[in-house]
Amino acid sequence: MPLMSMTGFGRSDGRHGQYSWTWEIRTVNGRGLDIRLRLPPGHDTLEQPIREACKSRLARGNCTLALTMQRDTSDVVARLNEGMFRQVADAAERAREIANVAPPTLDGLLAMRGVIELVEDEEGEAEMQARLDAVLSSFEMAVDAVKQARRDEGGHLGVAIEALLTEIETLVATIERAPARAPEAIGKRLREQVAKLMEEPSGLDEQRLHQEAVLLAAKADVEEEIARLKAHIAAARDLLKAEEPVGRRFEFLAQEFNREANTICSKSNDTEITQAGLALKAAIDRLREQVQNIE
Repeated sequence: MPLMSMTGFGRSDGRHGQYSWTWEIRTVNGRGLDIRLRLPPGHDTLEQPIREACKSRLARGNCTLALTMQRDTSDVVARLNEGMFRQVADAAERAREIANVAPPTLDGLLAMRGVIELVEDEEGEAEMQARLDAVLSSFEMAVDAVKQARRDEGGHLGVAIEALLTEIETLVATIERAPARAPEAIGKRLREQVAKLMEEPSGLDEQRLHQEAVLLAAKADVEEEIARLKAHIAAARDLLKAEEPVGRRFEFLAQEFNREANTICSKSNDTEITQAGLALKAAIDRLREQVQNIE
């Protein structure tokens, strides 16, 4: 599975009978999967299947989902108000008897206010269920569009992260090959530092001197940090090829990168290693920014 970003947008339009609608889905970075759903009145039954569909397709990210629904205003029907019609007809018949005039016509009765009502055509239960099914199907299309957008963005992320890993690898190699790490250079520095310790007025006994020399040697050696950084680079490249969401693991790994770089900088007593260490920290900071976008 290609690397997936947490940033994406998807939209789909649909129509069924006299209804038309639009789904819009936006996703951004998030620690977990946070779904915020806006549905028009009367569509609450869609909430649970929509949340389940999101959970089955998206692992992480803050997701905002909005459904807008429109109904054609031209779909109205004329309906006879039977109660009003009977009242008007009875009143007209009584008036005819009193006034001794011609009986009222049907056209005249129907023209009376309130006898004929213009109302929106009511949607039957079966028709409503068919529409809701169509709305859900349209939602699936919007989610597919979001996933494709996240996949496309993930491809760009993968390229950027691989470039940063190559930069980190180059800087680690620079530190590893630094002349100051040669045994002769390390030995020279140790001798100089031990000589300074020997010059202290209080003096040092042989055991204390041995302990100080061991500490100085350990501080001068960054072999373990270099080895761990190489292992982290290999692990990061494996994550780029993983078949499951790797964002959380990548974030943890980026922290481990940073820890090793900090240790190298703190141990360094050479200008070249210090400069490479600072550049390494900068590259790792950019890496940490990038991996925060991974699903």
